[in-house]
Amino acid sequence: MYTSYIGKKFLNLYRKRYNKDESYSGAQFFEEVFFPLFFRDESHLMHVGNSPFFQRPREEDVARHGGRSLAQFENLKNKIRTGIPSGATYVGFAAEEIQATSSGQLTNMNFNIDEEEIYASWIGEALAIGVNGGFAMLIDEEEILLSLFNGWKHYRKFLQQTPDVKDKQIETWNGHWLSLTLLEDFEEDSFNYNDIEPVEGIGGLAIPTQKWSKVFFRLSKKYPSKEIIIYAYNLSQTNTTIGFIKVYLPDIQHLYEFRDKVFINKEGSVLNDGHIESLETFYNFKSACRNGSIGLRAMEPAKLREFMPKGSVPYAQGKDFKFSDETSFIHYHLLKLWIIAMLNKTDLHQLASEVAKSLIDFERIPNRGKKDLDTLSEETRSASNIRTFIDRLTQILQADNKDVFRNVVDQVIRMPSDNFPLFVTLIRFEYAYQKVNN
Repeated sequence: MYTSYIGKKFLNLYRKRYNKDESYSGAQFFEEVFFPLFFRDESHLMHVGNSPFFQRPREEDVARHGGRSLAQFENLKNKIRTGIPSGATYVGFAAEEIQATSSGQLTNMNFNIDEEEIYASWIGEALAIGVNGGFAMLIDEEEILLSLFNGWKHYRKFLQQTPDVKDKQIETWNGHWLSLTLLEDFEEDSFNYNDIEPVEGIGGLAIPTQKWSKVFFRLSKKYPSKEIIIYAYNLSQTNTTIGFIKVYLPDIQHLYEFRDKVFINKEGSVLNDGHIESLETFYNFKSACRNGSIGLRAMEPAKLREFMPKGSVPYAQGKDFKFSDETSFIHYHLLKLWIIAMLNKTDLHQLASEVAKSLIDFERIPNRGKKDLDTLSEETRSASNIRTFIDRLTQILQADNKDVFRNVVDQVIRMPSDNFPLFVTLIRFEYAYQKVNN
């Protein structure tokens, strides 16, 4: 199991960091570090379904071992030593009973699953990063694994300070902890537990899952030139494996690069990191993973297609953007920023602005039917394909600003077909903005 791989990887890092001998085992780590921190207290840091920590021990075992959690731990060790490996002891593995809903991965091949492998799976799962949508991911990066490990003790303190908050949320905690530690100004010694705010959920207060996009935005800021591999999955009543997904952090980081080129130092149009991280995405985590990789395209803003020309892409609605308050202006800039980053050319942003101005000027040409001018301008901005767009522009070429329109035709013809709907939408946004400000 990949949980075991990550657990073993971490154990090697732990041995080096704390000068442990090579013989220092996962069982020793579990006994000395993991159990006292995760399970000794009545509130547990993680949940493994059907494990001894999930089951009530016998009263005689509690009396013999000196406590409920100690009895549960002894039951776990006995099960690991003498039982058949299953999801109750080997985290992420199949259920022991063939009739169970998570009894996949069964085979008559004899795999040698030793105790070290099993203990490592617990450690690996405790290093999983929970994101919204009910999924978790494992990242094979040394700095990240050590950072998550440092967060374990803070999760224990957090539960001690907030006893009304649901326990057993280590994966969810890791999502928040990692996001915080990736900030440039983060200092562990001055960590404020109030930075993680519980919300009311089913059964009471709980830590909300972190947005998957926010985790990747912050990873891209921390590692702007790094491509990473994540392993995505969900362990529940029916386990789900998405698998290995490549994440192109430099691609995502383009948003910050173009923000600095286009929006910084322009009065009324500055976007900070928090604005970018607040971006709601069109794709959920599972859908984003379906393409086999995650990059800038996966960060498509949730409501962008409302304003794209009808018929240009699925779910496009062709609405005009409306400015109502400061929030709408921030939303407008975020939508524009993503499009500009996808087009990967600031020149196209300038060209879209010129086209929008020229269309507005065209609508004001005297001695022609106002309705005809407006209709032709609208049909140009609503073109769902290159042919329609060029056809409408050809009619407009008879008017002023011929150089602008000739330039845009030249650019559109040489543009990748996937970029055309984005470019037209950028024109629509520039048109809406200039209409408001003229």
